[in-house]
Amino acid sequence: MQGIFYKASQVVLNVHRNDPGEYKLMFRYLKLFRLMAYIEGDADHGFTVTIDGPTSLFKASTRYGLDMAKLIPAILHVTRWSLTATLQTQDFYSKQPKDRQFTLETDCGLVSHYPPGKPYDSMLEASFAERWPKKTPWQLEREVDLIPIPGSVMIPDFRLVHPDGRVFLLEIVGYWRPEYLRKKFAQVRRANRSDLILAISERLNLEKAGVSTQNLPAPVVWFKQKLNPQAILACLEPDLT
Repeated sequence: MQGIFYKASQVVLNVHRNDPGEYKLMFRYLKLFRLMAYIEGDADHGFTVTIDGPTSLFKASTRYGLDMAKLIPAILHVTRWSLTATLQTQDFYSKQPKDRQFTLETDCGLVSHYPPGKPYDSMLEASFAERWPKKTPWQLEREVDLIPIPGSVMIPDFRLVHPDGRVFLLEIVGYWRPEYLRKKFAQVRRANRSDLILAISERLNLEKAGVSTQNLPAPVVWFKQKLNPQAILACLEPDLT
């Protein structure tokens, strides 16, 4: 089945309303294989992911075709989805190029050999969740909200919900690679959400990565080795500290 996508010029993937954790696993694989994709939609209605195939490139790449094929087992972890691939083939009689459509959907019967997603992306996130105080009225929820950004999507690490209806999102930035930092800060600025809290490790060399916390729409909480839940609660309830 994966070999079919070597001849794809484009794949349009519709991932319907699903658990946000499933979305994140699929998007993670999309980034891991560095596929050229444009993402539209939202978590309430689903997302449309348009992916350029290997035959759409100026120079056909076997490696890119392989990476495209690698995405298929990742899609199978999503509960509801469908895709349409445009395949460039050759007409048997005229020997002329001809586009054909190939479709696949949830009930195709395929089984993924990829492992399901882990509860947390890092020990830092797991430690933060484990130490979240049980007596606070703020409820900590894991990856249950998505922020649509033109051409992409941002999935904050946590959502914080208060009984009075207040909701905040929390993104923990502890990864040091410059490319990651530049992309993450660009996402935060494009999202332009004042209800998004950014927790940033003091160990990161933001200057070397060419990024700055100035003029960010989101409040920033700094931490050293571990993110203290009390620091986040102080940001949520500044009048009580």
